[in-house]
Amino acid sequence: MEKITSEAEFQVAIQSPRLTVAVFKADWCGDCKFIDPFMPEVETKFSNQLTLVEVDVDAVGDVSQQQNILGIPSFVAYTDGRELVRYVNKLRKSREEIEDFLQRAVDVYDTIHK
Repeated sequence: MEKITSEAEFQVAIQSPRLTVAVFKADWCGDCKFIDPFMPEVETKFSNQLTLVEVDVDAVGDVSQQQNILGIPSFVAYTDGRELVRYVNKLRKSREEIEDFLQRAVDVYDTIHK
């Protein structure tokens, strides 16, 4: 997963015509560490349909505020600079919940691009 280290990088990533999902995280976040072991497999599973990028809320804090990220980890899907769907709450997220969200993002993206 590519790490976004600046607001400029974030803007480039979400401007892509490809479906891009930003994963908002932080090093100190226990629920973020919980998802770390299985996220590479999830990323591989969806690699033909979307791009995952990691946004550290401490390193790129302005982006988190602009995107109204209130809990982490949070997932927000974008294409062509527009937000499509988001999975943002303060609860721990399971692999199944993350995969369900990513599939929903793909479905919304496919509906727009047909």
